[in-house]
Amino acid sequence: MTFQRARTEEQREIRRRAILDMASAMLDEMPVAAVTLNELSRRVGLAKPNVLRYFESREAVLLELLDHFLQEWLTELAGELAAGVDEDLPMAERAAAVAEILSRSLSRRSVLCELFGAQGSVLEHNVSVEVVTRYKRASLERLTTMTDLIQKYLPELGENATLFSLQTMVMAGALSAYSTPPPSLQAAYQAEPDLARFHLKLEDYLKLALTATLLGVLPRR
Repeated sequence: MTFQRARTEEQREIRRRAILDMASAMLDEMPVAAVTLNELSRRVGLAKPNVLRYFESREAVLLELLDHFLQEWLTELAGELAAGVDEDLPMAERAAAVAEILSRSLSRRSVLCELFGAQGSVLEHNVSVEVVTRYKRASLERLTTMTDLIQKYLPELGENATLFSLQTMVMAGALSAYSTPPPSLQAAYQAEPDLARFHLKLEDYLKLALTATLLGVLPRR
């Protein structure tokens, strides 16, 4: 891919979109830690200084992708909850259905979960106050969207729906790190099957964690 010099706002937006699309494609084939600015520049056909005209760091690229993936997931989640949760069911059954849908939906989006896991320790570093503030403002909007979705099917949660939404994203990020072991660890699991208890299947363990969290925050009769 090669570009002429961007002279208009439309051309600059095309360039930004190409950088984001290439970073997204790279995440489909490699972990977050392996996505470097040098490789991104090479694949997108731009010199590294030119990429830095659009994004101040690779972390800035990945934060924008995280927000984009989160928006996509929340749109999909709205439909999945509508199709899978009967609002007339008792509270406990609705809670179980919500936990199952969330775990299944998130487990299909492994890149989003990995980005959740890298957010606090990696992605929010090496970015300016302006970039991280813009990202956090967008995050507040996404959190409000998710909270509203959860409250629709579990109104009993009340204000705890916000806490549950935050915990869902944190747990998805934390558990995803254990669901995709590196080759050396996979070999260790094969050599000593007892060690494989540390290999957590994301959907199963996320469902257990979310169910336990809901049982903890839902009001008792």
